[in-house]
Amino acid sequence: MTDAADLRKQWHEERTAAVRAPHGPLALAGTHWLADHPEGQLPAIPGRWRADGDAVVLTAGPGDGYATTGELRLAADTTVPLGERRLVVIVREGLWAVRDFDPAAPTRTAFTGIDIAPHDPRWTLPAQFTPYDEAREIRVGNADGVERGLGLAGELSFTLDGSRHTLRVTGLPDGRLWAVFADATSGKSTYRFRFLYADAPGAEGRTTVDLNRAVLPNCALADHFVCPFPPPGNTLPVAVDAGERNLTAPLAV
Repeated sequence: MTDAADLRKQWHEERTAAVRAPHGPLALAGTHWLADHPEGQLPAIPGRWRADGDAVVLTAGPGDGYATTGELRLAADTTVPLGERRLVVIVREGLWAVRDFDPAAPTRTAFTGIDIAPHDPRWTLPAQFTPYDEAREIRVGNADGVERGLGLAGELSFTLDGSRHTLRVTGLPDGRLWAVFADATSGKSTYRFRFLYADAPGAEGRTTVDLNRAVLPNCALADHFVCPFPPPGNTLPVAVDAGERNLTAPLAV
């Protein structure tokens, strides 16, 4: 039977493949907020773009390189092919943007890997999820310097080396829990914060925290993501030398 270390190795290989995919997070070459471009012309992106209520309208001409010309109404998360690139419409708190995923982005072409700590069963821990009576939203800073709302569903607690720790977590649509956390290694031997996912808790709130699978936020992979910073209370006082630490430094030439 495959042991936990083998499963983590397979997970890391799949994670690396997803990160370096042609239109994965390393390929993000820009996030362009329409409010910053009222004339409708986005940097290095053809056509005219404008927000219109619950969608973005792209006006594309015959020479712009899109498969369809004229006015295209695009809902959030719509992907528009442009040659090898993929343009993705997003909205954050009523503000619309277009993300430009380019397989030729320097962040992707220079990628050499992710530094990850060796698997250690010490970091795989039983955990208890305690939901809040009502979902909460707090304001936290984001990687682009803007403060935005972060929804919180409850608290995830676990015991490490005899001490009890708690993380405030967001509930995902598939039932899993997501924590943005920092620890005593953050900004030193690891990136300044990381993400942690836990399986959907059972009926009594039981799940597992596996810090071996702590991952870098997307903003560690490309500068144009707007990842939230850890909410108050989510900085662990211990050194979590587990999971993904940082990007592997490129080889000197």
